[in-house]
Amino acid sequence: MKKAFARVLFFMVAALLLSAPQAVQAKEFSGDLEIFSWWAGDEGPALQALIDIYKKQNPKVNVINATVTGGSGVNAKAVLKTRMLGGEPPDSFQVHAGQELIGTWVKADRMEDLTPLFKEQGWMDVFPEGLIKLIGTEDGIWSVPVNIHRSNVMWYTPANLKKWGVEAPKTWDEFFAIAPKLKAAGVTPLALAQNWTANHLWESVALASLGPDKWDALWNGELSFDSPEVVKAWELFGKVLQYTNADASSLSWQQATDMVIDGRAAFNIMGDWAAGYMATTKKLVPGEGFGFMASPGTNGEFMFLADSFGLPKGAPNRDNAIAWLKVLGSKEGSDAFNPLKGSISARTDSDLSKYNGYLQATAADFGKDRVVGSLAHGVAANETFMGGFASVMEMFLKTKNAPAAAKACAQLAKKAGI
Repeated sequence: MKKAFARVLFFMVAALLLSAPQAVQAKEFSGDLEIFSWWAGDEGPALQALIDIYKKQNPKVNVINATVTGGSGVNAKAVLKTRMLGGEPPDSFQVHAGQELIGTWVKADRMEDLTPLFKEQGWMDVFPEGLIKLIGTEDGIWSVPVNIHRSNVMWYTPANLKKWGVEAPKTWDEFFAIAPKLKAAGVTPLALAQNWTANHLWESVALASLGPDKWDALWNGELSFDSPEVVKAWELFGKVLQYTNADASSLSWQQATDMVIDGRAAFNIMGDWAAGYMATTKKLVPGEGFGFMASPGTNGEFMFLADSFGLPKGAPNRDNAIAWLKVLGSKEGSDAFNPLKGSISARTDSDLSKYNGYLQATAADFGKDRVVGSLAHGVAANETFMGGFASVMEMFLKTKNAPAAAKACAQLAKKAGI
């Protein structure tokens, strides 16, 4: 009897042991996952690094990389708007963290609250509290940040500056002192590209002119867009434009960066995705092949933006999308993506040994500098203001009328609810 009982007990335990691994196995996903972004060309490898991790974890899922080309997402956002309003959302889409997401799609009740996912994954402890506030409201958390970019960076080639006998300017007055010398030598002092890069340049110039307190005051309604301070910022911007290339509207941001690399231009102000382009695509060593510093007048200030992905309501493949978001928020995903993208991790526990010298310096600055939000990249303002600002910029590029531009922005801010 005892032997019979022991035999039964043995087989019961064996059965439990054999079934235990199956009980804790993660759910195996299949079907499709459509990822919507604007990371194409030189930024494609960084996105592919995330897709590779996802595919390794979910080999039966067919990943559809629905990329729409165009710097800063200018084309992708138009396509996304059509799809979202037409009731055909992708499974997950790239969006700048901040008001671009909250003031547009969260306000329209088109996004799912990701707070449960953040708590489940332990992200409340590894993403900075300030960043979580930026991607959240009192009703929830709305996207998963994949990086931190710096907007206010001036790029140059050290060997070229030495050849021309100039130094990188710490202020705009210093820039204006050397710009005529460069221009006389047939060198464009400051390379510029298509319209959105003018918006990008404007925010760095305005930050230098206003300072961080007044910059923040613009976006919380404490400083009017047609105030004398803002008019002065537009006037400074107009003076800077005198030293840019005439063919700017026909160039991509990469082509403007190439002007600095090959010596046709001395400087360019662009986000640190330019570092990813120069280091990864052009194989240049930070600090040697290319130099960098805070844009003139903004030393000690870090104008930031963050790319993120959200979960739209009605996503066709919701479970697959949540698995994608888990990859984005993971340390593995973050440290695979950011060194290629030319950005730093949004997580506080990233492995900086995997990042180049530029990104290590940027991470240090982010930890100590005064942080302010970018307009051109969706942190400070919603889509209504950003779309209208592009039109204001087109007007200013033609007229150089600072008071008119400031007045148009004040009217736009009222329309956008700022």
